[in-house]
Amino acid sequence: MKSLSYLFKSGKNPKYLYYGVNMFRQFIPSFFYRFRRNHYLKKIESHPEKEYIMARVNYYNKLDSQIKLPSHAPTLESHKLPKKLKVYFFDSYEITRYFPKSFKWGYMPGDVITVPDYPSVVKSRPLTDENKNSVVLKLEKNRHFTFIDDNKSFGEKMNKVIFRGKIWGKPIRNLLMELYFDHPMCDLGDVGRHPDIPQKWKTGKMTLYQHLDYKFILSLEGNDVASNLKWVMSSNSIAVMPQPTCETWFMEGTLIPNYHYIEVKEDLSDLEERLQYYIDHEDEALEIIRHAHEYVEKFWDDDREHLIQMLVMNKFFTKTGQQ
Repeated sequence: MKSLSYLFKSGKNPKYLYYGVNMFRQFIPSFFYRFRRNHYLKKIESHPEKEYIMARVNYYNKLDSQIKLPSHAPTLESHKLPKKLKVYFFDSYEITRYFPKSFKWGYMPGDVITVPDYPSVVKSRPLTDENKNSVVLKLEKNRHFTFIDDNKSFGEKMNKVIFRGKIWGKPIRNLLMELYFDHPMCDLGDVGRHPDIPQKWKTGKMTLYQHLDYKFILSLEGNDVASNLKWVMSSNSIAVMPQPTCETWFMEGTLIPNYHYIEVKEDLSDLEERLQYYIDHEDEALEIIRHAHEYVEKFWDDDREHLIQMLVMNKFFTKTGQQ
């Protein structure tokens, strides 16, 4: 009963709705979308936020000169519903269906922390100077792009930090548990099932709403980015983390430490000190929350988000000499 309650009250985006909508889309002929492609792309010409939109397009797609894709690059015609990683297919197909099936592209689904050999669509990329082959789209969005309504003010919350997540194979999360598991300012727990994790670390899952009882929520990278960062920044709690090493459609690389989130050192050695500082300086904490809210709001306009993705892919096919 407890797990059933979590399923329906977790605060996460419902999977059944996501899968239902995307399966329905498969029955709509793709030529319908290709016919409407120019209609969507022309919106940018008179859009009141053209400068902002194009800045984001060029952030996600850094291709700055013509480049030829290798002969073995797949065509969009081969982009079919797979047995695994279906969400990556659904989210990418939502955009690629507007373009000719004969167009070639690169595509790397999953948690990507390396740069592809040739320009390819990815969900995540490393924050390095040489990552222009990583063309970012809004992939796995049903899981990553969750936002939350928080009716509890920062001052009403506990003076503690919380973390719930899988620990195995994730060095910084393991370090957190080793250093702070028994710390009075921390409520930490591993929700995975790996047998080599100490039993005392293991605990059940908590809903997103239960996290909101805490002033601080740790956002620690797992396989790539911290998946909870978006909803944490939409709450009245504060994300606590080292500077990110990867980024997604959320543009984690543009986040400003101690302006959008509380920065801690990579070795987490200053965690207690940083928490206590913002407990003692609530006015500064409230400023971080305000800035975080302003940041997440830019992702709430679905029509604009769709247009940006369309333009990212249009630039991809233009820079690879296919149109």
